[in-house]
Amino acid sequence: MIFRFITSGESHGQCLNAIIEGIPSGIKISSEFINNELRKRQIGYGRGGRMLIETDSVKILSGVRHGLSTSAPVCLQIDNKDWQNWIIPMNTDEVELNEENIKLIQSKSIQKLRPGHADFAGAMKYNHKDIRNVLERSSARETATRVAVGAVAKSVLKEFGIESVSAVTQIGSVMADIEGSLFDYKDIIENSDLRTVNNSDYELMKAEIDKAKQDGDTIGGSFKVVFRNVPVGLGSFVHWDRKLDGLIAQAVMSIPAVKSVEIGAGRMCAQTLGSKFHDEIYYKDGKYIRTSNNAGGIEGGMSNGEDIIVSASMKPIPTMIKPLNSIDVDTKESVKAHFERSDTCAVPACAVVAEAMVAIVITDAFLEKFSHDNIDDIKCNYNNYLKRISER
Repeated sequence: MIFRFITSGESHGQCLNAIIEGIPSGIKISSEFINNELRKRQIGYGRGGRMLIETDSVKILSGVRHGLSTSAPVCLQIDNKDWQNWIIPMNTDEVELNEENIKLIQSKSIQKLRPGHADFAGAMKYNHKDIRNVLERSSARETATRVAVGAVAKSVLKEFGIESVSAVTQIGSVMADIEGSLFDYKDIIENSDLRTVNNSDYELMKAEIDKAKQDGDTIGGSFKVVFRNVPVGLGSFVHWDRKLDGLIAQAVMSIPAVKSVEIGAGRMCAQTLGSKFHDEIYYKDGKYIRTSNNAGGIEGGMSNGEDIIVSASMKPIPTMIKPLNSIDVDTKESVKAHFERSDTCAVPACAVVAEAMVAIVITDAFLEKFSHDNIDDIKCNYNNYLKRISER
């Protein structure tokens, strides 16, 4: 793996961090661009109270000088503004166990398991008596760092004209009516707090969310991510762990609450004859062309030059105003699950996170293919490769 990252931080801790390794030198990295991507994640009809508290802003702490990457690891930091209310319960140092502090810590301690969350398995695996230790790290708050890392990945891809877009395709039972390429609607999508493409879809989706909120419930949905201008040959067919579609599927599935991932036509392949499903190849005006893209831009684990299309579905968020039946891990008594401040719907945000994760995977495969030391060498290798492909 060339472009890799690791994150740290808790939902109510001091900050979130990401360290990225493998960024070539000479890439323009802008905190303004990263912050714009972070804003997309925070926007979304159905989001909860946390979005009123946090206005995510990145600090680039290392690996960038005068706006350009140096090839050294890049460290990003996003401060949690709510930290001031959690200094005692989430302090990394030992705190004085006086009466006031004990009350503060106990008020944030969790023993009531939440079905659908990491609470039960995490508490059992790591032997935590206070489920707060599981909640803090398993929280979707961590995905803010992934969006920041994805913004850096997009900064690399932009140098080569590789673009992306993501959109919500379903909320509850409401399916979006989308014809043609998502890129035709990009401006509309980016200005919609549901990341959808027309007003009638928006109103129906909004009504689904409003109904769930009124009922003290949550609601899930689906989204699509598209990347275009990806060159032929990223990924590989020679080993299972180098296949581009497998890497993308794992990256998107790792996002909290995502329960299914599809490439191209996805599960529709199960009901389609081979003669209708596979994308026929033609040669016209010196180029290989297709008239369909059921493969979603990936064949044999490699990009084939068509748009890479990824769809995924997100389950309803498990934390609900009207909690489900559960167990207190201390007393083993039946209780209502713990309620932590939550969203009614976070599908638009999940689409933004998925776009970031796909950008990370494509960037890694791109740098593996075309070198990763500096932008000039990469561009030279890339242009020579395109020239060779055009002569085939």
